[in-house]
Amino acid sequence: MAQVKALDRFFDTNILIYLLSADDFKAGRSERILALGGVISVQVLNEFVAVASRKKLMTYDEIDAFLTSIRSILSVRSMTVATHELGLDIARRHGFSIYDALIIAAALEAGCECLYTEDLQHEQVINRRLTIINPFRERS
Repeated sequence: MAQVKALDRFFDTNILIYLLSADDFKAGRSERILALGGVISVQVLNEFVAVASRKKLMTYDEIDAFLTSIRSILSVRSMTVATHELGLDIARRHGFSIYDALIIAAALEAGCECLYTEDLQHEQVINRRLTIINPFRERS
């Protein structure tokens, strides 16, 4: 695969969550790929808050500080009605959950070429331009 520019990478929530993981491989890999820069959506921020608070991984003050740091590294895309409509169409056509489809829609709208997640099929291509990449697929 050709070298990917920072704004061509979109990160799913699980990549951020793994920064807090006891799994050194996943935490380290997440840190390395996030440090290269990329894009997330407001949905990713919201999902991170939900998981981190529900699992008591961080206090709200810690979550706020963490996400402030993340927003300084990554570009954040707003969710719009157009994102919702595209997400609904993607869910319908591909059978994804609406939440996964909204992540895909935001990545497509941002013009990204890669979506980093472990929740979808590795190397699947959506709309002939967005490739799903599982950064944890091979331990190296």
